[in-house]
Amino acid sequence: AGSISLLQLAVFSLKDGINFKKSPDDGKCYIIYKENGELKACKNQCKHQGGLFIKDIEDLDGRTVRCTKHYWKLNVSTMQYVNPPDSFTQDELDVVMTDEGGLQLVEVIVWDPWLADPQDPQELQEGEVTVTYLTHACMELQLGGKKMIFDPWLTGPAFARGWWLLHEPPADSMERLCMADLIYISHMHSDHLSYPTLKSLSATRPDVPIYVGDTSRPVFWMLEKRQVQLTNINVVPFGIWQNIDEHLRFMILKDEVHPELDTCIIVEYKGHMILNTVDCTRPNYGRLPHNVDLMMSDFAGGASGFPMTFSGGKYTESWKADFIKNERKKLMNYKAQLVKSLQPKIYCPFAGYFVEAHPSDRYIKETNTKNKAEELNALIKKSAPGITTWTPKPGAVLDLALALMSPSRKAITDPPSGTNIYKDSWDFDLYVDELNRAITAEIFKHKSWIQFYYIWAGFKNYNLVVRVIETDEDFIPIANGYNYLVDFMDLSFPTQRPTREHPYEEIKNRIGVMRHVVKNGLLWDDLYIGFQNRLSREPDVYHHRFWNHFQTELPVTGPDWDLFLQQVPSYQRSAEPQGIQTESVSASTFLEKADCTVS
Repeated sequence: AGSISLLQLAVFSLKDGINFKKSPDDGKCYIIYKENGELKACKNQCKHQGGLFIKDIEDLDGRTVRCTKHYWKLNVSTMQYVNPPDSFTQDELDVVMTDEGGLQLVEVIVWDPWLADPQDPQELQEGEVTVTYLTHACMELQLGGKKMIFDPWLTGPAFARGWWLLHEPPADSMERLCMADLIYISHMHSDHLSYPTLKSLSATRPDVPIYVGDTSRPVFWMLEKRQVQLTNINVVPFGIWQNIDEHLRFMILKDEVHPELDTCIIVEYKGHMILNTVDCTRPNYGRLPHNVDLMMSDFAGGASGFPMTFSGGKYTESWKADFIKNERKKLMNYKAQLVKSLQPKIYCPFAGYFVEAHPSDRYIKETNTKNKAEELNALIKKSAPGITTWTPKPGAVLDLALALMSPSRKAITDPPSGTNIYKDSWDFDLYVDELNRAITAEIFKHKSWIQFYYIWAGFKNYNLVVRVIETDEDFIPIANGYNYLVDFMDLSFPTQRPTREHPYEEIKNRIGVMRHVVKNGLLWDDLYIGFQNRLSREPDVYHHRFWNHFQTELPVTGPDWDLFLQQVPSYQRSAEPQGIQTESVSASTFLEKADCTVS
């Protein structure tokens, strides 16, 4: 356990309400709350993305602090986050009074599991360990006689049709994937778990060993629905070395902020460690190995619909631009500080090379600026000149032995000159047509699908009213599309907003993507992270419980639409939802406009 000690004098000086304290030993910051002689304490660190708390000037009771990163608010008297409501609980520290009248704040420190059975580094030969960047978050590791691949997204879009590969993978990438000895998939987001890629893989190597962490929502929860035949998926516990051969092992760790979703990995070969934190916000509770040989992490930002897809109130174009600029700067500084604190020998920013390439998303592409790897690496070189940085190009190879031998040796081989670095075509129609086939599904001819779907979703007893509107490509409501209210307090479908006080959100969804999501029981990440909707809300409050449910907690088994169609006649007589403006979409009209065909 770690602790901060306060002398008796300091204890007497604690005022009622909030006290900010800093440990003189390690510089860590803490918050102590005093009320009626009772003390509560926590680390001064926001659970969302690790920001520092300061006094909340809007707080009149002296109980709330505000995060400097995203303005999340914590009530220190209850240790509950109040903005967003119903989100996290802050981890409380034990307050121990000493015999001398001082106090200690005791923090239980998470054990460093990679220290189990430590291996001394052995000398590597040239060519023995190489790392080849393929695209986005996909790396190929040659580790002695074994090939390991991270997060293969080599073809097709991610998040429905919102993300497309920025970098052109090497021409033999799929061949390399099919030759892999093992594959690590960090989490279920479709820029890491790419079903179009895995479908191609399964045709050749259905038995390739794939490793995922034991997250609360299984990474491959959609495998059966996607009809991809993979027969060797291994779910492994967190913090345990997985031995592949006498020299190679790996360990998967979970994220503190999104334990249901995100994981990261340490790969060790002959005592040499490679750390890949992927998309984790706070991997392994913030404790990671120092001085690894190679560290890679995300860096770009922009992996959310906020604030680009929001309108009304403060969401002017100038406000969005300022917010995005500040967010990217904060993320850049955070990543640079993290790398500096961990002191890897080599650092590579990756997992941020996507583009909103579809012509209908031009606004997002222009607005959603992202950090540049070159700029992050320059910042790291300035603050930690001893760290070698690598800005990867598709097909570039890092030789670890050469990199460790001497910085003057050329350890990185770039792709041949003339190699196409950036993609310039993406097969838009193939994938968009596939999504739009859901528009004419039989279930949408019966408006009671709405009630059936939201009952299946299982979110209720929450004071929020949402209007959902089906739109065309430009987010203009479709004349014959569905437009309905859902009151999540009692899961009713009123014709008008209720008279009681209630928060309200309006969500406009592209019809093809929304119906695809509904029909297949998919998570709403395809809509939100994929920029396929537009949102407005009053008041301007993030409803964590609502979005968390629809983005991570929907049932793993999809709606039983066959049962629904069997029950439609009796279902509509007994439980017809109210407030649907029109019964069904004029699919042929929309599809003609979208230049799509239905089969």
